[in-house]
Amino acid sequence: MLVVNAATIQVAAVVAFYMSAALVMVFVNKAVLNNSPDLPLFFLLLQLLIAVVLLHASALVSKRIEIPKLEAQTAKKLVPVVLVNVVGLVFNTLCLRDVEASFFQIARGLVLPLTILVSSVHTRTSPTKKVLLAAGVVTLGFFIGVAPSKHLPASSKPSLLSLFYGILSSLFIAFHAVLIKSSLPHCNNSTIQLAWWTNFGSAIFLLPAVLLHGEFTLFWTKTNDASWDGTVFIWGTAITGFFGFLLCIAGLLSIKITSPITHMFSSAARSVLQTLLGVWIFSDILTISRGTSILVILGGTMFYTWIKSQAPPPPPARTRAAEDLEAAESVPLTSSHDKPDDTPPEYSESQEK
Repeated sequence: MLVVNAATIQVAAVVAFYMSAALVMVFVNKAVLNNSPDLPLFFLLLQLLIAVVLLHASALVSKRIEIPKLEAQTAKKLVPVVLVNVVGLVFNTLCLRDVEASFFQIARGLVLPLTILVSSVHTRTSPTKKVLLAAGVVTLGFFIGVAPSKHLPASSKPSLLSLFYGILSSLFIAFHAVLIKSSLPHCNNSTIQLAWWTNFGSAIFLLPAVLLHGEFTLFWTKTNDASWDGTVFIWGTAITGFFGFLLCIAGLLSIKITSPITHMFSSAARSVLQTLLGVWIFSDILTISRGTSILVILGGTMFYTWIKSQAPPPPPARTRAAEDLEAAESVPLTSSHDKPDDTPPEYSESQEK
């Protein structure tokens, strides 16, 4: 029997907050990219800048939000994580632009297997048989979803290029998860400071690409075109920038308040909602194979989460800083990067509720 108390209400509120922000991010992002498919990098740049502005505004309101000093030495040390982040964001945006909203989670279905692979190579350790089984189930779900289907119209069939974007996005998300641990010490082990560096640095690296791609000129041309509905782009950018910032806060709250099992069950519910909303809002086509793919991917990731929750507790000698580094792996550090929930957070024993 569920006991309704303050703690239960708090967990439910955080889960609802996280799910709502994540769903808004996906669907408003998709609406903007449908409206302006030729402005993906400019759209992403504006989201990053909005995140930086909101972080500074939050620092004025709360002393808990600490903006780091702009130091060249720290910037050089954080170049790897920032580069990996911005490249992953670009591929993530291009993938969402080119596939249906309900198919987006399938296109990025290899996040968990690739994260396990990259982590194993990085730590030079071999995953257990159960972890390999979970990764295999998720991989099977991905291939079920991307398998060619005769029942889909041409407009609903993902191109090989869009699938390539999805795989690369998953790969760079995996790299990012590993690099966060080594990057946090350069930011005083503060996820907020790393979030600022990631957003600010990503915007700096993305700016030349926007210029070379001619998107500033294209945007100016579109504003003078009466047939272009600029309100969708402008309001969509503002909404996704704001909710992306909220998603970062929700990620921090999720680590401190919810358990990994709660996190994954809420993620499963969000995946189902995202699929149904994609069919309703954008008239996406949901086939039996796609529905099966989503269920298999969710089953594999939930099995992985159960495996991790059964792992023995860390030895008492571990420091709090080490726990913070491990926990921070799950924090979405950039506003527009809706970190897929098929990469379960690594919680320490002290974070279990």
